[in-house]
Amino acid sequence: MKVKVVEEKCIGCGYCQSTCDDVFEVEDVSHVKVDTVPENLVEAVTNAIEGCPTEAIEEVK
Repeated sequence: MKVKVVEEKCIGCGYCQSTCDDVFEVEDVSHVKVDTVPENLVEAVTNAIEGCPTEAIEEVK
């Protein structure tokens, strides 16, 4: 799984980082820290995608 943050949509609320800080880091807006999400973190990242209030996190197909 690969994900990206659409910076124009991100409000920097920190939900993604609090859900999965191994993948997301917030500095004004969120950034993805890994190229590929490790298998053991896919569920947490999926929760971050679903819980993002501005739908700024997208899975890259």
